[in-house]
Amino acid sequence: MLRFAILFVVYLVVLFTLEILSPVQQHVILPFTAGVAHVSVWLIHLFDASVIANGNQILNAKSGGGIEIVAGCNGVEAVLILVACVLAFPAPWKSRLLGLALGFVAIQSLNTVRIISLFYLHEWNKVWFDWFHHYLWQALIILDALVFFLLYLRYLPPEPDAGDREPPDATPTGVA
Repeated sequence: MLRFAILFVVYLVVLFTLEILSPVQQHVILPFTAGVAHVSVWLIHLFDASVIANGNQILNAKSGGGIEIVAGCNGVEAVLILVACVLAFPAPWKSRLLGLALGFVAIQSLNTVRIISLFYLHEWNKVWFDWFHHYLWQALIILDALVFFLLYLRYLPPEPDAGDREPPDATPTGVA
């Protein structure tokens, strides 16, 4: 448990330090955030064609109002927390990679629902928007990462017990 805690903190520090570096922001985070806005607008277009994406903004083409997706709202921090958890916990690499891929999808899917709901809450009622944005959705996205990690742990392949391992071959090498 201590090993996990230490590795978790080290991975968190490293990942969050990398995230705030200017080249990473410029070449990874900002394009990713714009992609989140465009995916959200693509989904919104399934039922509302009056919404457009402009970089990291989601705008109502009729009213001009909208929201801007900024750091902390793109789901990256929750993904980094999950990455730190998965990397810190001892597991086969195949399980880790699958967990990271599925976790990324889970967090970004919920974050897309969050962004779309916040866009419409902003259009409808600024007070409700502020409450959902600052309190409810922030906690739910981090909770999503935690719940996913707990599910990941539940479905990891079991480690063989010492009694389940086969004993070393007692036959000397080269003797039939």
